[in-house]
Amino acid sequence: MKEKINKEGYDGGILVGSGFSYSAKKEAKAKGIEIIQNSKIPSFNIFEHELVPKHEILSKEEREELLKKHHINPYQLPHIRRSDPAIFLIGAKPGDIVKITRKSPTAGVYVTYRYVV
Repeated sequence: MKEKINKEGYDGGILVGSGFSYSAKKEAKAKGIEIIQNSKIPSFNIFEHELVPKHEILSKEEREELLKKHHINPYQLPHIRRSDPAIFLIGAKPGDIVKITRKSPTAGVYVTYRYVV
């Protein structure tokens, strides 16, 4: 399975379900597959709610451009936890930088960045 993942250009995956055995979890981890228990997933799509802003993981190029433009290191950005529901659902991992785009009545569109911890 890992060979197929690598061949297609993916570096991992997500498996959603419940009742996974220890050996299944261990094998998934070895193949770069993250297991998410059903109990951790909201029963509705939080991104459809008007108060939840758009979240995007920055690509490597976008990340470097942002850090260079502002002359900062990633850890100097405001932090957001991996356990945050939006971060969890987009699959961001610690070390990623997330772009959050909010609608604002005064600024129109407001963009902010967070470092995933």
